[in-house]
Amino acid sequence: MKLYIKQKIFSWNDKFSVYNEAGEERYFVEGELFSWGKKLHVYDHVRREAAFVRQELFTFLPKFIVSIGGQDIAEIVKEFTFLKPRYRIDGLGWEIDGDFWDHDYEIKKSGRTIVRLSKEWFTWGDCYELDIESPEDEIVALAVVLAIDCVLAAQRNN
Repeated sequence: MKLYIKQKIFSWNDKFSVYNEAGEERYFVEGELFSWGKKLHVYDHVRREAAFVRQELFTFLPKFIVSIGGQDIAEIVKEFTFLKPRYRIDGLGWEIDGDFWDHDYEIKKSGRTIVRLSKEWFTWGDCYELDIESPEDEIVALAVVLAIDCVLAAQRNN
């Protein structure tokens, strides 16, 4: 199954939709404008919160927590490296590898691909394709990818 993240240009805070292959809105993501640290709410198509991503403050390196149903299920942490950026996903047993700056990477668990992310070029605004192998991983994979994007954005802003 594929999902497409289309970020809106000229937005004061993060607001964008996630579409399925048929072009139907599957999720809507909205950030909090005035908050300590980055916070993203992921809503399903009837605007119920499906996931929540929040930045952990006062850490040496960027760290984001993914919550679903009020439960913290994953922690995304940028690891200290000199050359190639590396990230750790704690709580799910997932591993991540690829080219993060070009938004071209894979997340795997025990060798099985969970999600592949790639950037769509030549689009108005940023558009990303998430190829999710299993429907039961959909919301978790989406939230983890959003958290990784938050880490990358935090680094760009520093």
